[in-house]
Amino acid sequence: MTDAELTGTVHSSMYHQCKKRGYATPVDVLMDIGVLPKKQYEAWRNGKIGYLESVCTVNLRKLSFIMRQIRLYAQKQHLKPSFCYYKQWGVQKKNGQGHKPVIQLRFSKSGKPEIEREYATHYVDTERTAQLKAEKQNINATEEQSQ
Repeated sequence: MTDAELTGTVHSSMYHQCKKRGYATPVDVLMDIGVLPKKQYEAWRNGKIGYLESVCTVNLRKLSFIMRQIRLYAQKQHLKPSFCYYKQWGVQKKNGQGHKPVIQLRFSKSGKPEIEREYATHYVDTERTAQLKAEKQNINATEEQSQ
């Protein structure tokens, strides 16, 4: 896939995510465009894979290009960046007591904070989010009236 085709695919994924749920995430873009297999993503979330980049199907240059396109799209569309803390799924409490331990997941081999932050940043379309909330409230109000 050429860089131009990849740009279009990334922007399309961002657009559709924002339209559907009011925000877009780099991890979902990577899955949408076929760079990150869902099964590998789930294995990473369950702590079976050391860092996310190791299971992506493109090299680091392409990954960097994709991440740059995500940021460019977000800037053009005035999406609000929102950091999301990615934790490992399925962590059990020891002996059923105390707090669940929180294990932060790693995205990159280097573990550099700026790279980790880029992968963990979600981009929120505040206008679309407000529309979706209003639609949901209207649906709930209609359901309550019909009961």
